[in-house]
Amino acid sequence: MPFARAIDADIHYEDTGGNGPLVLLAHEFFMDRTMFAEQMDALAPEFRIVTWDARGHGRTRDQGLPFTYWTAARDALTVLDHLGAERAVVGGTAQGGFTALRTALIAPERVSALILISTEAHGPTPEQSTATQRFLAEWYDDGSRPRAVQRLAHWLIGDHDRHRTVWTERWLAHDRHGIEVAAGCLLGRDSVLDRLSEISCPALVVHASHSGIARERGKLLAESIPGSTFVEIDGARLAVTMTHPDPVNHAIRQFLRGRAVSTATRRH
Repeated sequence: MPFARAIDADIHYEDTGGNGPLVLLAHEFFMDRTMFAEQMDALAPEFRIVTWDARGHGRTRDQGLPFTYWTAARDALTVLDHLGAERAVVGGTAQGGFTALRTALIAPERVSALILISTEAHGPTPEQSTATQRFLAEWYDDGSRPRAVQRLAHWLIGDHDRHRTVWTERWLAHDRHGIEVAAGCLLGRDSVLDRLSEISCPALVVHASHSGIARERGKLLAESIPGSTFVEIDGARLAVTMTHPDPVNHAIRQFLRGRAVSTATRRH
């Protein structure tokens, strides 16, 4: 299995290969790289799609140390370094979008465009933090965990039966405490709202109308990053890449074709 070695973690990734522009995608909290399976199938070989598992998720191996989304941004760059990629389109869903924004801020020369799906630049509100903490208390408790998993499936996936079945089975089999450090990262994230003007590359902002993220926050992302495109997908929840792959893939394809995004394939 392919891994990129960071100082204190082995970052697992999947790569479609090919000579097209490289698109690096990061997943939502509680999920893993497989939430982009439809994008890997549909967008390659025109684009080289690379997906990766964040710390505390999937097959990535780390030491369980506290980290932030700035750490995750450096993990994204570690994957690019491992692949020998000078530049890439960098994107992600929800927490993957938090990471993508920070990647563009710490290494603007490495990011040719952003794909921001069901995400925002804000830090968590007190209400969001309280709701997340209550949910995690249920998640960690054996008695209430099955109910928590069903709520999570509804929140992230909605009524898509096939994906709900797959992911509820995964979550019930998952070590319930394996997510604790990553949850600390989510709850403790900072806002980058006042730094959006520093981002010089264009962004595709895909807003899922039922994601739980306010529409005005998605619009603000697009309005604050010059040359950006806003696309709204009605009725979709956070895992829109799985439940509504056709409009997501169409939006990504048209955005990248329209921008004539180019990426150097090797670092020198």
